[in-house]
Amino acid sequence: MLQAGVHFGHLKRKWNPHMAPYIFTEKKGIHIIDLHKTGVKLDEAAAAMKQIAKSGKKILFVATKKQAKDVVSERVKAIGMPYVTERWSGGMLTNFATIRKGVRKMSQIDKMGEDGTLKTMSKRERLQVSRQRAKLEKNLGSITDLTRIPAAIFIVDVSKEHIALAESKKLGIPVFAMVDTNSDPRPVDFPIPSNDDASRSIALVLDALCQAVAEGLQERKSDKDAVDAAALKAKAKKEAAEAAPEPTAEAPATEAPATEAPVAEEAPSEEKKED
Repeated sequence: MLQAGVHFGHLKRKWNPHMAPYIFTEKKGIHIIDLHKTGVKLDEAAAAMKQIAKSGKKILFVATKKQAKDVVSERVKAIGMPYVTERWSGGMLTNFATIRKGVRKMSQIDKMGEDGTLKTMSKRERLQVSRQRAKLEKNLGSITDLTRIPAAIFIVDVSKEHIALAESKKLGIPVFAMVDTNSDPRPVDFPIPSNDDASRSIALVLDALCQAVAEGLQERKSDKDAVDAAALKAKAKKEAAEAAPEPTAEAPATEAPATEAPVAEEAPSEEKKED
């Protein structure tokens, strides 16, 4: 964390008093963040994100500042989560239905290109449609898989992304965020005190969180595979039992007729002998 500059805060005169518990000291007019507390908060956030990912829900990553755009898009795309690195469109969460309309519009334009509808349009109309498609792709292309309100949101620099923070709090969405010494950590459910202006610092925090999300997704897959395997085993066992021939009832054994014992012939009496 020291090498990545996670401990560097803002100038002392720009600090937010509510960040006092996370400040270790002040050096040359700059606040130094307590990295022990950063580590604890980062572990808590990673554990919570892992559970959310394991449950199969989506986490929206938001970072529109220049230092974070490429870092976030690269890391988050690898784990298949939605992200916003361009301008935050007001109402992206509170007016989610309208945002989904924009995503569907983008899909419709793609279908028009596939079925040849665009070729029937004039050159000017095609140009307008392509420009509209490019604009939608820039603002909404990274959230096309977000079909419902996310289960959580991660923000880099809550001061800059105050609209996203306000919308999340209004909807009761848990907020994870990198919080620098000039920000207010109170609205954030899982604040991570850290330098949110350096690319290396942002990358370090994101690597830890993305790894936790990846582990959660892997555990979910393993659990699902185990359940599927058990279901297949039970199905095979049931089919085998149904296919087995039913045992035939044995005929009752018939008793052999009792044979009469031969009657021994009587010996002739003495009177008959005399006759």
